[in-house]
Amino acid sequence: MRQRRPAGGLIGLSRSRRFPGGRLPSHLRPSRLLPSHLRPSRLLPSRLRPSRLLPYSLFRFRLFRSHLLPGGRIFLCLFILGLLSAALRPLPLAAAEATYTNSLGMEFVLIPAGSFMMGSEARDSEKPRRRVSIGKAFYLGKHEVTQAQWATLMEENPSWFRGAELPVEQVFWDRAQEFINRLNRREGHTRYRLPTEAEWEYAARAGRDDAGLGDAGSVAEVAGVLGRVAWYDRNSGNSTHPVGQKEPNALGLYDMLGNVNEWVLDRFAADYYAHGPGQDPPGPESGTLRVRRGGSWSDEAANCRVAARAFDAPTESLCGPPGCRLGDLGFRVLLMPE
Repeated sequence: MRQRRPAGGLIGLSRSRRFPGGRLPSHLRPSRLLPSHLRPSRLLPSRLRPSRLLPYSLFRFRLFRSHLLPGGRIFLCLFILGLLSAALRPLPLAAAEATYTNSLGMEFVLIPAGSFMMGSEARDSEKPRRRVSIGKAFYLGKHEVTQAQWATLMEENPSWFRGAELPVEQVFWDRAQEFINRLNRREGHTRYRLPTEAEWEYAARAGRDDAGLGDAGSVAEVAGVLGRVAWYDRNSGNSTHPVGQKEPNALGLYDMLGNVNEWVLDRFAADYYAHGPGQDPPGPESGTLRVRRGGSWSDEAANCRVAARAFDAPTESLCGPPGCRLGDLGFRVLLMPE
């Protein structure tokens, strides 16, 4: 004989399995199991509450009331926990803060994703000028790493010019990497790194594709605007200067040009622009030399352009004679959002 479908509930549930009065005991209700500050109505925006995510007819079916076997109650708890985990997930990039300061006091500025014209026609290594896309937003240090920040992590100071707020210099690429590794351990993640060459130029241009900072303009044109934003050979007095004294660019970044050259992640290849990808170019896969950008206190205006490329040995052992140090080489740090 065919079994009759129970009335008024889910298949397989009989009235004898319901709780008295058709309701869950008060001590098993979600409102009693969860503290008030963890209830979905407090944690979730209205558009994510169960009443918005599930069909209204399902709620009319009294899912959260009387028709739940022990297994169904477990499903309900898992469902609620799933909603809570979605609500507590890290904020998307669109909701990320515009600035961030870490435990070392390093300030970072959020750089949105986008595209720009990279390179110039001024020098062969900067050709061809091409459109490059940066697929993810990132934070970039508002300033070059200072000697105080370096000394806090590294417990020494290699700089020739001394001062807590001066940019650290005489730093080789491998030592910059060691600083970043220590910073990652201090902060408990691995999201700090050097910027790629494309990320650096994208941030330095700050939305400008013209020759305002000397893509291909004359030295006189470059020098006409450079003095407002950079310390270079004509105004530096043959020394570095405390970070943040010149005008920032449109994104709020200081000293992207001049003061000290900045290491980037990429290896150097003079012809890389001719065959590198147009989406988040990572740099050549092989090569000994590493790229530095931005020019320094000792450079002429023609070398302090947003498109200007230069390179150096990444380690002291490859630099030259023992004790070889470069007093115009520093770096700034990139942080990827969660």
